[in-house]
Amino acid sequence: MLNTSLRSQLQTYLRNIRRPVEMIVSQGGGQTSHEMLTMLNEIASLTDLVTVIEEQQGDERKPSFSIRQPGAKAGIQFAATPTGPEFSSLVLAILQVGGHPVIADRTTIEQIRTLERDYYFETYISLSCGSCVDVVQALNMMTVINPRIHNITIDGGIFQSEVSARDISVVPTIYMNGEIFGEGRGSIAELAAKLLDIEMTMRAALRAAGRP
Repeated sequence: MLNTSLRSQLQTYLRNIRRPVEMIVSQGGGQTSHEMLTMLNEIASLTDLVTVIEEQQGDERKPSFSIRQPGAKAGIQFAATPTGPEFSSLVLAILQVGGHPVIADRTTIEQIRTLERDYYFETYISLSCGSCVDVVQALNMMTVINPRIHNITIDGGIFQSEVSARDISVVPTIYMNGEIFGEGRGSIAELAAKLLDIEMTMRAALRAAGRP
């Protein structure tokens, strides 16, 4: 799937990995699943620090794959084969899980680190959506900064029944813990500020109710 020029560029980028990375694949059968596994194996062939592991249980969406450090909980997941604009999101996720630093302003990073609750994001995208890339990369970076955050990027073209069930008409559309969180473009600073505001409001409500 990767042409010679792209393989060469990718190999250069992957030299920035500092620690081992695992890509855990949950196959669903069919051409989409085959293409996903083929692409991930091609990426892994370019560096000894990336390993592809196939698992057949545990994921509600198939095909999908997660990216993690060995033995750690995965915060980044794709229910998609990230081609086109989203290929850069995949590469960046591998690099950052592999120890390449997250580039964001210090205030935003500290806001994300202070979050104390668990957040599960479902980000619906189209592979042709240019504005989806910023949102996917922002949420993925947040998972690297704070392990209590998880983001799964979902290709609406593959999981059309979910798109219909949730009446999604705009991409990206973000759900957080099962509830709508936002639509359209957003930076890591904007998303982090919104999430911090939600958590601070929740903390205040719990204190008012006499709960920790």
